[in-house]
Amino acid sequence: MQLFEKAPAKINLSLDVLYKREDGFHEVEMVMTTVDLADRIELNLLEDGSIRVESESRFVPNDERNLAYRAAKLIKDRYEVEEGVRIFIEKNIPVAAGLAGGSSDAAAVLRGVNRLWGLNLSTDQLAELGAEIGSDVSFCVYGGTGHATGRGEKIKALPAPPPCWVVLAKPPVGVSTQTVYQNLNLEGALHPDTQGMIAAIQRFDFDGICDHVGNTLEGVTLKLHEEVGQIKDLMHHAGADAVLMSGSGPTVFSLVDQDARAQRIYNSLKGFCHEVYMVRMLGYREDT
Repeated sequence: MQLFEKAPAKINLSLDVLYKREDGFHEVEMVMTTVDLADRIELNLLEDGSIRVESESRFVPNDERNLAYRAAKLIKDRYEVEEGVRIFIEKNIPVAAGLAGGSSDAAAVLRGVNRLWGLNLSTDQLAELGAEIGSDVSFCVYGGTGHATGRGEKIKALPAPPPCWVVLAKPPVGVSTQTVYQNLNLEGALHPDTQGMIAAIQRFDFDGICDHVGNTLEGVTLKLHEEVGQIKDLMHHAGADAVLMSGSGPTVFSLVDQDARAQRIYNSLKGFCHEVYMVRMLGYREDT
């Protein structure tokens, strides 16, 4: 038996860090949405009970370091599944980019093995399992657009934003989320207006969404990697409607409502960094 799952990337339209919790995590409030840049996950039933992860990308580990592997192992152990699974990951989302590629792969595996192994778990149950794997996995199980709180695992669905172009650019640097949080000083940090962002989405107001983009972590990564600021400047000068770093970075995205300007931004960045993508915002849940 063979199944396929799509694992779309996400961007943070708003990311606010409120405080550090007693458990060591940070309390966050975010608005996230999916874009049409996705990994493709192939799942094959294995009768020998093993879990195998394969990919043509050398950046994808094939053991417990991989969230997709951990997703399969968690659900297999929790529900005492005898069968195994071969997971092939066609990697299209940049690695360590602030786009939740690994989390989306894990979410796709949860959805896929639920079908493959005939477990009949609800989406909410899969999202709860996802929270045990990583903070972004719960959102990625649902997809679409969501308001995330807690450490990112508590999700409330939001309507899809107005369709637009999203130009993504990842500079050739790696960013450690742990390092970014270690360097975050909440005293004097910028805090986006999350409720203003939610209201703009609910009004289907593209200009309002552009006015309310914000990311508390952006200032930290800008100090660590000047390339992020250079990409932001290029996007602004090329006519982006809004520009923001996604997650802990280093990927920067621009929102653009006109094809010609989106193409101009894409072309201007191709000479600056290798990983540039011009995609559409998805914003809706695949099962709706």
